[in-house]
Amino acid sequence: MAKATTKILISEIKNHSGKVVEINGWIYNLRSSGKIAFWQIRDGSGFVQAVISADSLDAAKWQQAERATQESSVKIIGTVSQHPRGDVYEIAVQDFSFYQLAGEYPIGNKDHGIDFLLDQRHLWLRSPKQWAIARIRNTLILATYKFFQKNNFVKIDTPILTPIAGENTTELFAVRYFDDQAYLAQTGQLYLEAALAAHGRVFDFGPTFRAEKSKTRRHLTEFWMMDAELAFIDLKDNLKWQEKLIKFMLKSVLESNLEELKILERDVAPLKTALAKKFYRLTHKQAVKKLRELGSDIAKDADLGGDDETLLTKHFDAPIFVLNYPAKIKAFYMKRNIKHPELAECADLLASEGYGEIIGGSQREDDYETLKQRIIEFGLKPEDYDWYLDLRKYGSVPHGGFGFGLERIVAWVCGLEHVREAIAFPRTIYRLKP
Repeated sequence: MAKATTKILISEIKNHSGKVVEINGWIYNLRSSGKIAFWQIRDGSGFVQAVISADSLDAAKWQQAERATQESSVKIIGTVSQHPRGDVYEIAVQDFSFYQLAGEYPIGNKDHGIDFLLDQRHLWLRSPKQWAIARIRNTLILATYKFFQKNNFVKIDTPILTPIAGENTTELFAVRYFDDQAYLAQTGQLYLEAALAAHGRVFDFGPTFRAEKSKTRRHLTEFWMMDAELAFIDLKDNLKWQEKLIKFMLKSVLESNLEELKILERDVAPLKTALAKKFYRLTHKQAVKKLRELGSDIAKDADLGGDDETLLTKHFDAPIFVLNYPAKIKAFYMKRNIKHPELAECADLLASEGYGEIIGGSQREDDYETLKQRIIEFGLKPEDYDWYLDLRKYGSVPHGGFGFGLERIVAWVCGLEHVREAIAFPRTIYRLKP
């Protein structure tokens, strides 16, 4: 095989117009017409068309080209040219070799049922739309780290194996821990509150687990969650931090992933609106009133269900903070509103376009005796939370925090129908493989 002058990634191709290059990748689609074949090549960084002409190859090489199959891996050497349509490039192939000729690919260019595609998830990830989703997810993750780094937060790695519930005890995955019992973490929040007194602003980012048997388009049993905790803030400050973070993440995607959004056929206008507008703020009472006006039969002290969130967020053109839920339907650690102790000092951030909750946050109860009483009221044992209560005995301060579900944000930004496409290998109540 002739030696290429430069080995490049497809994403770099526009810098090599008119030059001979080497590309390594996979043939994700192909067609032929007489003595010309067209291979759509993917290398992970992007996509390019390779044109193979029988007139440019000897007879034996052309016969090899005719054996090409979808998803065969290949090395290509050829000349880069810019397409008359503009910022599109292709490669006129001078030589090639196969790393492997793939067998008949199970995912064809036709409609497949979702169960089939999830069974083939290890292969489905190669499709352009799944490629685009994964790259947008990557941008959202990097943006999260960049935001916290520039704002003096310290990353804390909280445990996945825990001895107690972070929230609802009925939503835990129990595991054997030698001669004891442990649980897979629902949240890293309680441990972050311990780190708070050392660093002031802290966050974690990792897998969390919920054992609730939910079948909605917004739920997974294993998902990635970011939790953040800040000292010396009130609820108003808390919401400002959340809004700044989400807007930073949106801006990063709109700057870095327009090509991916185009592949997904995502209308970016609503995302630009969310970036430009101040997020709406409604109390739980106001949200219930609005929902009833829109046709919901929600009770006044009820949590917002998925249908309610969809209804409400389709009515507004930007994300909505819903504040001050009834305390009895929220977690034990949430501080109560001073003027209305039946309400929690909390807020859920609901994404627009019907996507619903992406962040849950609150002020944390910082008084020892009050927190101990809340633990008892929620049917939990104070002795199981002795270390957490200790935090209120040694330099307790007003503090608050929030957590986002990464897959829900990915689904919103990408315009996906279900969060199962927002993670490489989704885990639901019915699916544990591949």
